Formats: sequence, C-alpha cells, structure tokens
Amino acid sequence: MTALAFTRTTGDRLPAAEREAILADPGFGNSFTDHMVSIAWTAEDGWHDAQVLPYGPLQVDPASSVLHYGQEIFEGLKAYRHPDGSIATFRAEANARRLNTSAVRLALPELPVEHFLAAVRELLTIDADWVPSGADQSLYLRPFMIADESFLGVRAAQRARFLIIASPAGAYFTGGVKPVSIWLSRDLARAGRGGTGAAKCGGNYASSLLPTRIAAANGCAQVLFCDSATEDTIDELGGMNLFLVRSDGTLLTPRINGNILDGITRSSLIQLAKDRGHAVEERDITVTEWREGVADGTIVEAFACGTAAVITPIQRLIGEDGLSIDFGDGAPGDLTMSLREELTGIQFGTRPDPHGWLQTLAPVEAAGAAR
Repeated sequence: MTALAFTRTTGDRLPAAEREAILADPGFGNSFTDHMVSIAWTAEDGWHDAQVLPYGPLQVDPASSVLHYGQEIFEGLKAYRHPDGSIATFRAEANARRLNTSAVRLALPELPVEHFLAAVRELLTIDADWVPSGADQSLYLRPFMIADESFLGVRAAQRARFLIIASPAGAYFTGGVKPVSIWLSRDLARAGRGGTGAAKCGGNYASSLLPTRIAAANGCAQVLFCDSATEDTIDELGGMNLFLVRSDGTLLTPRINGNILDGITRSSLIQLAKDRGHAVEERDITVTEWREGVADGTIVEAFACGTAAVITPIQRLIGEDGLSIDFGDGAPGDLTMSLREELTGIQFGTRPDPHGWLQTLAPVEAAGAAR
C-alpha cells in the first residue's frame, strides 16, 4: 500500500498566551487546536488528497448524503504528555480497526490502519503545543468520517471524507472521582438486534439523548439500556460499557453481542484484571442478577468505563416502579479505583506498559517539551 503524502497548510488561530490560558483549565470538548486533518475518498480514486490545514468550518453541500441519510462514524482517543515531555497515544491502532468495523456497517469506505495512524501523527506533530501537561489532562482526538456526495436517493455514497480534530481535555471529574447514580431506561432503547449498536455512529448517541435527559431529571448522571428484546438483559450505558464485581473478585461484563460498542477501555480493563489473576466473565447479565447480587452480598461493586472518563464508579441504579439498587457507602469499590489508577498510570507514562499499548508519535524535541 502506498503511503499518503500530506500537504500542510499551517496557521495558528490563537496567540500562545491565549492557548496557555486554555490549557490551564481546558474543560472537556470546549476548545480546539489550530489544525485538523482531512483525507478525501471516492469510489474511483480511493483515498487521496491528504491535508493538514487550519481548523475551521467545512463547506458542505446542502444535498450531502450525511445530512439526509446519516452516513457518518467517529472515534475518540487521547494523546498524553509523559514525564519526559514526549507525547503518546494509547492503542490508536485499535481505534483504527474499530473505525473500519463501523465503516462496514454504515456502508462507508474502510480507511487503512496505516493512514489512520499517519493522520494522527501529522496532527500531533503540528499541534504538539496543545497537548497539556497538568494532572489528568490530555488532548482528546476526534477522528470521524462523513459521506459528502451530493444527491438525494437511498444508496451508499460514492464520496466520503475522513477528518481529525482535537480538543485539550481536563479531568473529566471536577473535585475527584465520585460515584454516580444511573437511570434504567425501560421504554426507550439505544439499539436493537441487527441495527447499528456495535458501530460508533452518531445515530446511536442521538437515540440516547432523550433517555439521558430523563435520567438527569431523575437525578442521574447516565442512562443504562437493556436489550430491547428482553428488557432485563443489560447492554450498555449511553456512551460507556458496564462492569459488575463479585465478592470473590470476578468481573462481569455484558458480552459483545452486536448491540453494544466493543470498548477499547473495556478490553484494556479486562486484560489488566486477568493480569492480576481475576476471572472475567463476558456473558449476558441481567438487572435481576444485579439486584439480587447486591441484596445477598455477592455483587459488591459496579462501574462504567470509556475513553473520556476512564472509569466511573456507580453507586446506585434506579428506575421506574421503585427500582433501586444501591451500594451505599460501598462505592466506589477498591478494585474499581485500583484498576483506574493502573490504567491511567500506563496512559500517562508513570507505570510500565507491559502490553505495548502506547505509541510515541511525536519526539520530545518536537513536542514542546520545554513547557
């Protein structure tokens, strides 16, 4: 496969002082770096026209198929400033492979893993000074693909575009990691069998927004979805995977069943738990099992996981008809927090990386190491 040659058009949107002010308290998803990456695709020419260009609005034809038929997918990963000043990503090749899984389901073109990694490297190199160095801070990368052929008709587009933008991110939790309450959605589903639940596409998240609003109205931070065919078998949260922990140290997590996203944080935690000698069961798990396990003491912890928050400890699950499953003072659990500390330690370069998950994509001298 021929490597893509990127053309580079540079331009800083903000003066250095303003950038540094943003990095001092970046929040999450509020500000964006100076540049973005764009790669075009057509059925005739394949992937071509790879560019690094100043961050800015896209010119999209009103008839672009993404606007009418929802042909779009995305990913999320982070770049971390390590103690030596270098910049590393975490399992970026896994994001590249998952993007292609989503692309197949949404009838979009697959992007070679090498092109994905090259695009990440290009953006990190040119916007290295945007990678923060504060505690729990990182640069969040958002690769995405849209169908941008202009036509009206229900068929797969013959033209698409892959892009990456980036946003400096602070700690997901203000005031430290705190257990959350989650709401069980019974009537509104995120995905159904044979649908797009296993793909990372905007429609899945759009379908979770109303249930999430309902969850917030009930004092909950997240919403939990079940398999719409059973109404008791757990799938996942609106944007995170779920784990339960038994009293014997066994981790339980819903199996990858076509309805839920194959989370990279999820698979990493499974590996770390197995490294410690914990059994991990990937199988169907029900709300009934959760409720009964908490009642008899066999289930002692619960947490959600994803790229943004890494691990979110769960204190209680509530829902209509008086459902309440509460760990009380037992949350967050010891194993929950220990796994979180281990995984973030690997990501930030303060712990060994036994599985080779980190990729240093920008050398120290090009990464603003003096800051």
